[in-house]
Amino acid sequence: MEDFEQRRYRFETQKIPGSTTFSFAEVPASDDSLSSVALASTASGSESNETRSIQRLIKRLGLIPHVEGGYFVETDRDLLQVPNPFLLQDQGHPQPAPSNQWQQPEEEPNGHDSTRSASTSIHYLLTPDSPKGHFHRNKGRTVHTLHQGRGRYVIIHADEVKKGEKARIETFIVGHNIENGEKLQWVVEGGKYKASFLLPADEDTVTSEKLLISETVVPGFEYRDHNFMTADTLKGLVSDEQYDELHWLLLPPLAIQQIASTLAVSLGT
Repeated sequence: MEDFEQRRYRFETQKIPGSTTFSFAEVPASDDSLSSVALASTASGSESNETRSIQRLIKRLGLIPHVEGGYFVETDRDLLQVPNPFLLQDQGHPQPAPSNQWQQPEEEPNGHDSTRSASTSIHYLLTPDSPKGHFHRNKGRTVHTLHQGRGRYVIIHADEVKKGEKARIETFIVGHNIENGEKLQWVVEGGKYKASFLLPADEDTVTSEKLLISETVVPGFEYRDHNFMTADTLKGLVSDEQYDELHWLLLPPLAIQQIASTLAVSLGT
């Protein structure tokens, strides 16, 4: 079994540095607000295994383990409530596999699902002990802003898929070397799957201490607007070769089941 560093190295050395879009065919062979749902125990990181500087950062920012991997804290939830746009639009995105459908609960009789916060924001941190954010998607658009560190994002445009086609895949590096095409800010529209992982601090080093960003979701994040990618979904969206390159970024099936069960209790669905 390859560890994270071996996977990352193989992934990176098979890509053109600084590439923002690629085709793998060209490559050689977690009340339901983000803070209140108690799912931290399913996350992959353990603060006690982190370096002292990372532990200080986690404590200073008040971060807790995230079900997607890494650590987070919700920093803002707009008090303004807006109509839930996801109840007003067709939920059936073109999907190649039934397992890729949204798990949309029926509107609750008391109307709790009829509105959303206008926006929510979090800090999000990847570390050497929790170095990747597993494939997931939100219904709302997410604006990401880099604070410290360097990493790579992989976006699968599942919302664009037409019958009989595979999804477009995009990848880019987030970092402070903007002359080399690294991004300081990026937007992921709703319906697209994303994953991320830690990269070395620069192209001349092999280690990295962290990737710290902020995310703002519009309309505000709710777990009922979120789902993880399964292996079957990934197989339906990409080619066999692409699946072999990307499946290491999937959350394990048992973890997805545990999170779904906990959410079902928390959301009363």
